[in-house]
Amino acid sequence: MFRLSAVIRERFPMHRVTGESDRFFLWVDAVGGYWVCLSDEVTLGQHIGAGEADIPLLGDLSKKHAKIRRDGEGYLIEAIREVWVDGRSVTRIAGLSHGNVIQLGHSVQLVFRRPHALSATARLDFASSHRTQPSVDAILLMADSCVLGPQRHSHIVCRGWRDEVVLYRHDERLYCRAAPGTEIDGVRQTGGRGAITRNSRIAGDSFSLSLEEM
Repeated sequence: MFRLSAVIRERFPMHRVTGESDRFFLWVDAVGGYWVCLSDEVTLGQHIGAGEADIPLLGDLSKKHAKIRRDGEGYLIEAIREVWVDGRSVTRIAGLSHGNVIQLGHSVQLVFRRPHALSATARLDFASSHRTQPSVDAILLMADSCVLGPQRHSHIVCRGWRDEVVLYRHDERLYCRAAPGTEIDGVRQTGGRGAITRNSRIAGDSFSLSLEEM
């Protein structure tokens, strides 16, 4: 049920801005920092510098320890080295569901979440003390959109906010949708939406956040 045919992949390729990284940092003021991955497939492994995994972790792991792949509306994890999901050993590939605990090696643990029913974006939370380098609060595997707001089903829960802010992908570009009057890179958006870059600053009446290119 998780497989996506090669024909569909050719017709609907991964959205990506040519020449820009498939990863960036998202810093949400008074909330936290997040590692955002746009690629359909990411590699998790030990932080060792050049040639590192897409998601480098400070832990006793192999250079390339596991892969997580978005396949259609679902997610798969591929074990390159020792991987467990909810305590069960993954010998090759396993599907991921909301709430699954992923263990890499003997001690690195992540919780896989799909908080928003209308978005294929997933989130990896740290269940052990291990972190990325640089350190962030969580990892977002961004598909079509990323929802920030006060609701508990948001990808990033921002309890003090009045309204939602949505980052989304369209025609190989990133956009932001928020309340009218939101500023993007110092320019007021009368319609509440506009294109953003990997280094944009977004601010409204009750929030502010910034993107940082890796």
